[in-house]
Amino acid sequence: MGHCFSRDKSDGADSDEAVEFVGGNVHRVTSKEDWDQRLSEAKRDGKIVIANFSATWCGPCRILAPFYCELSEKHASLMFLLIDVDELTDFSTSWDIKATPTFFFLKDGQQIDKLVGANKPELQKKITGVLDSMGK
Repeated sequence: MGHCFSRDKSDGADSDEAVEFVGGNVHRVTSKEDWDQRLSEAKRDGKIVIANFSATWCGPCRILAPFYCELSEKHASLMFLLIDVDELTDFSTSWDIKATPTFFFLKDGQQIDKLVGANKPELQKKITGVLDSMGK
């Protein structure tokens, strides 16, 4: 299971490889206001939120990104969000993110589950469990 830990942004180790982190039905969260709006939408529409706290420099995050996008296309009854821990540092800290990727499963804005690491089978299993609990 892959994990990435915080690193100094000034180390210049950016990769030239482009990985699409946002696609399908994945929504990039760019501010606390954007987060609040997405959670309100999900609550209004009766959707469970899957929030992926990730980083563009994180190898396991990059590997998992296409799978996360694929899941978002398969499960339109869920809301898939992506939060870049480097763009929203204070916000990510408030969620006590210790490693990336970290996935939070939220219902009505409250955490109902969590997964740390790029574990595809476990992510799929947790999504299936959430869908089963919704009767979908």
